[in-house]
Amino acid sequence: MMTENRPLFWIIDEEWPDYKLEEQIIYDEFPTAEIKYSSYDYVNDLKSFGKNASVIIAQVYADLPKKTIINLNKCRGIALFGGGYDRVDIVEAAKKEIPVTNVKNYCKEDIAEYVINAILFSAKPLNEFVKSIFDGKWGFPSINVLPHRIDEQILLIIGYGRIGSYVAEKALNMGIKVVAYDPKIEPGNQNSMGIDFVSLKEGLKIADFISIHCNLVKETENLISKTEFCLMKKNCILINTARGKIVNEQNLIEAVKSKKIRGAILDVIANEPPLGKPIPILEEKNIIVTPHISYLSVESIDELKRRATKNAIDMYNGKIPDDVVN
Repeated sequence: MMTENRPLFWIIDEEWPDYKLEEQIIYDEFPTAEIKYSSYDYVNDLKSFGKNASVIIAQVYADLPKKTIINLNKCRGIALFGGGYDRVDIVEAAKKEIPVTNVKNYCKEDIAEYVINAILFSAKPLNEFVKSIFDGKWGFPSINVLPHRIDEQILLIIGYGRIGSYVAEKALNMGIKVVAYDPKIEPGNQNSMGIDFVSLKEGLKIADFISIHCNLVKETENLISKTEFCLMKKNCILINTARGKIVNEQNLIEAVKSKKIRGAILDVIANEPPLGKPIPILEEKNIIVTPHISYLSVESIDELKRRATKNAIDMYNGKIPDDVVN
């Protein structure tokens, strides 16, 4: 139950152009609520008003480390706009009895579309074929490498959660054979869709495409490194829509340059956004990097904003949402 006359909702973000939807939801619940806004550089705001925030609603790019959380005097919850929570000290938040929520499963359709698009593009890169016309090539000579049909190839899903399982379902519908690795599922099992669960080592050896869908935690940082690249097939394409630091970028660049694998399509990189000096991962021609857009659609952003704000309201009211991560 609400015990304050005027709860303070603190929004920390640099992504959204406006907060009309969030404001409407908050004011419908708490007509007298106060809403304040900060950029990611919020140190002065923390001192002036943030320390007294009733609830924080933050973009996943906002750092909320221990030194921030220990200064929160009245906070009843931290609601994140997104699935990732690696920039929040969830352990320290738990010590202060501050629940932290992400928004699970809000963009599975969008991620699946991106992964399928990446697979299709790798098989038939239409823009490259267009360029070949201007090089005087037509028909068979315009193709450098003759591709296999999609239904003759294998996709390895790493992380068989809500998003990974949905990507697998969509890939199966296209006729792609799917295998999956998840540390919570014993290798050798097969599910009702006919997906075989394998060890990571086994999956890396047989996959033509690898799509990453696990969370970034201590155990998954640099999960895909030099040893893993050495196991992959030379025609393999790595697709990452999860978190950049799951893949060792220097090892990936070396694997692509040395033709240990064919290439990669990445919607996430280790340091986002890439600013300042030249970024090697952006300069390798057989690595395609997109600006973390795989989750974006009208529908996904609407759901993301609604659910994050609802999570914030629930935590303020003393409820623990299903999306809690700590």
